[in-house]
Amino acid sequence: MFQTPSGGAGQGAAATDSGLMSIGAVLNALRDEFPDITISKIRFLESEGLVEPRRTPAGYRKFSAHDVERLAQVLRMQRDHYLPLKVIREHLDAVERGEAVALPRVGRQRDGETVPESAEAPTVARIGRDELLAAAGIDDQELKEWESYGLLAPLPDGAYDAEAVTVASLVVQLGRFGIEPRHLRVMKAAADREAGLVDQVVAPLKRHRNPQTRAHAEARTKELAGLAVKLHAALVQTALGVRLP
Repeated sequence: MFQTPSGGAGQGAAATDSGLMSIGAVLNALRDEFPDITISKIRFLESEGLVEPRRTPAGYRKFSAHDVERLAQVLRMQRDHYLPLKVIREHLDAVERGEAVALPRVGRQRDGETVPESAEAPTVARIGRDELLAAAGIDDQELKEWESYGLLAPLPDGAYDAEAVTVASLVVQLGRFGIEPRHLRVMKAAADREAGLVDQVVAPLKRHRNPQTRAHAEARTKELAGLAVKLHAALVQTALGVRLP
């Protein structure tokens, strides 16, 4: 849990006697765990209804300890589960109403492992462009650049598959090491070849008239995709001479 300032010497500008915090104090409270957090990001999350700070007569935002903890939860769910903001808001609102709700799952977890199947956990199938931009912390021009390299592609209706959030997050993380989107075209090409190989194996099952056989094709595709991902990771680790935890 985050602790609000006590209102001691030198903290008058950051908090009131009631323990409410200014947006600058909230930024400092969150920065240790979320180094990329900005005031603009906090304001954006407010505009999306994720948090509702109080306002002074002069219009300044004042955040409670609950507001700060809720912001931290939002940022963790974005970072660790790649969930769209709308889904996060609905989940947190349900929790605060005392409802027993499972955490929605989308794409992959942060450590790269597939989220375990659960009949009780709803799956987010797609997200809008604005939600993708917000989740990845990028602007529209950057997204267009990534699309030009084939790293991401919108669906016919302009939305994105939920896995796009995972891809975008990983592209951002690689960028911190100086690996630019244009450098990732080789990874995209390799992924397309691997997907083509899997599709070649399951194609006869997909074309079958029997619905059960087609369902089996989907299960086989997931199984082969999982094996391909593990093999790819093992080959990369072997080539680099490293072993990931």
